[in-house]
Amino acid sequence: MRKRKRRRRSKSGQAQPSVASGAVAEAAGPKAVAVPVADTSSRKRSKKSRQRRSLQGRPLAVTEKPRPVSDAAKQPTSQPSASSARTEERPSSGANGHERRGNGQAFSYGSDSGSPLYAALDLGTNNCRLLIAQPTRPGQFRVVDAFSRIVRLGEGLGASGRLSQDAMDRSIEALKICAAKLKTREIRKTRLIATEAARAAENGEAFLERVLAETGLELEIINRETEARLAVSGCSSLVGRETKSVVLFDIGGGSSEIAVIKIGENRSSRLANHITHWTSLPVGVVTLSERHGGQDVSPESFEAMVVEVQGMLSNFDCPAIHTLDNPGDENGFHLIGTSGTVTTLAGVHLDLPRYDRRKVDGLWLSDDEVSAMQARLLSWDFTARAANPCIGPDRADLVLAGCAILEAIRRRWPSERMRVADRGLREGLLTDMMADDGVWRRGRARRHPRGMQYGSHEGNSQ
Repeated sequence: MRKRKRRRRSKSGQAQPSVASGAVAEAAGPKAVAVPVADTSSRKRSKKSRQRRSLQGRPLAVTEKPRPVSDAAKQPTSQPSASSARTEERPSSGANGHERRGNGQAFSYGSDSGSPLYAALDLGTNNCRLLIAQPTRPGQFRVVDAFSRIVRLGEGLGASGRLSQDAMDRSIEALKICAAKLKTREIRKTRLIATEAARAAENGEAFLERVLAETGLELEIINRETEARLAVSGCSSLVGRETKSVVLFDIGGGSSEIAVIKIGENRSSRLANHITHWTSLPVGVVTLSERHGGQDVSPESFEAMVVEVQGMLSNFDCPAIHTLDNPGDENGFHLIGTSGTVTTLAGVHLDLPRYDRRKVDGLWLSDDEVSAMQARLLSWDFTARAANPCIGPDRADLVLAGCAILEAIRRRWPSERMRVADRGLREGLLTDMMADDGVWRRGRARRHPRGMQYGSHEGNSQ
């Protein structure tokens, strides 16, 4: 009998996900831990790369790095309550699952095992937000998982100087959901930040200790300069190559950051390197609405809010608009707004049946359109604002305070156009971490045909 030769099939091992290393990369073991890990390595940087421009043109301090995570942070976190878990599992809107306005929704897209994951969390005065993403094409990333909830951490802070018990409890519940999400994934690098509410409160540090004890998450309180730079990093892809100068603003819950950006012949890969002047106003939608009232806003009280913010801006030592490049040229100078205020205006302008990030992010609004939307919102009472699907009851008492801050900015820097950015600190954190790791420079990131893509130069325009 003829012997049959058995054909052997060679088994190829599965390729391991590539792990990038960089300026602030931590050592990667065989399995990454889904909790914040301290960045332990550093890379020598040239003197030129360290330069940051301050309000008066002086070098700014290099952005601070995350603090080390204690052993307690690496312990399993407590599970979210039943009500929080149901909130987390709430279905997202749209065919592709893009984020919808509302309290506590999350969305997920799945992931590619071949690319490392990065996570960014921003606990602000009004919102708690988490993004988990992986790099794709150069300068872009794909959202793998996300969470957003209105927690109003800064509620009552202006009057008492302290975070209230209810506000801290709401924030802890949201952070427990974030901790549970981080535990389920192997995260290459994580950065978790807290902003104005934790920064200004007498018990801010005590609150973060409680966060660590109850959720295992160690948050760092960033300063206002870092916040301004992260906002610029998050929106960098919305600044076209033809743009010569930009005033970018982020209207937050407890503070508002403004950065003046002037781009010369040689554009840096990091837009934040082109900041010439910046400031942080100690006022946001929560603090301003608490001082002037957010439910019943008359034209007179609205103007009073505008005047108050204008007084703060008058102390900002910045060149007048005529010194910027071609202010009358639509490509030479324009405004960029990243906040719930400007995205709300865009959603109302588009008359969306429900908020849709895909239609809002990157949208251009003319000066007349912004004025018309502000007047429209001012003509509505609280009930009408709450009934609008792009505002809702959670934002109805805050949106006009945001419009007042926006109006003060527009009076200081008149512009024919404003671009709307539905992105901010989380995107800036992710962009900086990925750039520091060199994932795009080394060509390790791959293109993904499905899922949400951040960082694209594409956007809705009018």
